[in-house]
Amino acid sequence: MSDRPLLIVILAAGKGTRMKSAKPKVLHELAGRSMLGHVLALSGALGATSKAVVIGPGMDDVRAEALAQAPESQIFVQEQQQGTADAVLSAREAIAAHSGDVLVLYADTPLTRKPSLEAMRGALERGAGIAVLGFEADDPTGYGRLLTDGAETLLAIREHRDASPEELEIRLCNSGVMGFRVGDLVHLLERISNDNAKSEYYLTDAIEVAAADGVRAAVVTCDEEEVLGVNSRDQLAVAEGIWQRRARAEAMLGGVTMVAPETVWLSYDTALGRDVVLEPNVFIGPGVSIEDNVRIRANCYLEGFDAKSRAGLRIEEGAEVGPFARLRPGTT
Repeated sequence: MSDRPLLIVILAAGKGTRMKSAKPKVLHELAGRSMLGHVLALSGALGATSKAVVIGPGMDDVRAEALAQAPESQIFVQEQQQGTADAVLSAREAIAAHSGDVLVLYADTPLTRKPSLEAMRGALERGAGIAVLGFEADDPTGYGRLLTDGAETLLAIREHRDASPEELEIRLCNSGVMGFRVGDLVHLLERISNDNAKSEYYLTDAIEVAAADGVRAAVVTCDEEEVLGVNSRDQLAVAEGIWQRRARAEAMLGGVTMVAPETVWLSYDTALGRDVVLEPNVFIGPGVSIEDNVRIRANCYLEGFDAKSRAGLRIEEGAEVGPFARLRPGTT
């Protein structure tokens, strides 16, 4: 993998009106952590040397969450919502000061996996100036289509409402996640126009602008569930289900027995030792550590953190808990 410096720009300015909530969309939680927190954690796992989070005006709570999760983050405000290219250019200062690769991620897309983003950097390493993360959609309605040469090379991205009838038949779709290795990304983005149905500055138009300079773009594909965007409560529930399924599978591969896996709820930081047995209907909140050879009997609720305490909950090796137990912070 490339050792070039990596700047990750996270777009978090969306209002999320479909969530029907006073809370900004990206602060809604998945497995006990905000969606923004998940994407910042992924950025850290990728070894980002710089992180820039783009928020909307007045989003002080999003700013606070970003700095709580990753204090080194730079925060930029997109003053007017004029499209994704405009959002990225809101971080102009960070981009101009950076020399290396740039990845653009979305704070409302919390399920993207590290190997997919590493594959994008691999495409840049092989000579592409731009890499786009795509997926084969079961239903491509509403997604931008990836127009390729039939192989890895990407020719253009066509937004759904601007696509021809023939282009609408394409199922290879754009996730929005993009990577760049170009000499002057700010200049490239400044050349994007808003001559489209919504009069917005689309980041996707960077493909055709760059092509005019002889810059090649490549497509890297992933599973559709990795790039599920969360815009509503039902989509949040779907994302939660995917995250839990992944986490349970990983835990069982690591030596944990789950009698009824679909009834066990884990948190983003749940630590499980080997030969742990989790019986049905076990809820494990954030901040819980369970050591080897522990048995959690049915219908237990384990709390690690609350609003007043950050002590955490540790269950010692060989312990048996429950059934019908509720353990709270500070217990060992």
